[in-house]
Amino acid sequence: MADITTQQIQELRARTGAGIKDCKAALVDSSGDFTKATEYLRQKGLASAVKKASRAATEGIVHSYIHFGSRIGVLVEVNCETDFVARRDELKELADNVAKQIAACPNVEYVSVADIPAAFVESEKQIEAGKEDLASKPEAIRDKIVLGRIEKRLKELCLLDQPFIKDQSITVDELVKLTGTKLSENVKVRRFVRFVVGEELASEKKENDEASA
Repeated sequence: MADITTQQIQELRARTGAGIKDCKAALVDSSGDFTKATEYLRQKGLASAVKKASRAATEGIVHSYIHFGSRIGVLVEVNCETDFVARRDELKELADNVAKQIAACPNVEYVSVADIPAAFVESEKQIEAGKEDLASKPEAIRDKIVLGRIEKRLKELCLLDQPFIKDQSITVDELVKLTGTKLSENVKVRRFVRFVVGEELASEKKENDEASA
């Protein structure tokens, strides 16, 4: 029997929405293989996260957070399926945690990789492909390295791929799914805005200083 950790059970539960006991049984049956464990749950009709993800989430809340010192502010929209769940403390807690995550992650610009413009992705590929450290490598190896670097770069820009600041054993995406499982609804982070005092003004000043130098 494989040694199954609590972290593995939580991760599988976040992915599938199945109960804790069912997730543990699936992981034991599959010797810890997540793909096989997910298939096990689906065959038994126990995985619900995929079904929830296809349901419309048109209700929700807009939450604001002002970081200590009042120099960083965040607005985030979190969606759910019903106005009843929109009033639940669990959703408000999720929105607050996500807002604090955004405040703590200055490089995050998008909710998910799917939100990143194709033109930006192509530009990043061209930049990576042109780096000197890849010039001497075979084309097939070079392509794999570029792909790996691009995937890493895109994840760095996306909120859902960040390790949750209060529990780095899970990602923000898994946190959102766990909340959806608790509330038995499709829960999503739709959009956010991060404000930093003087951010654009500082950039403009730097450009002006460089131009006049």
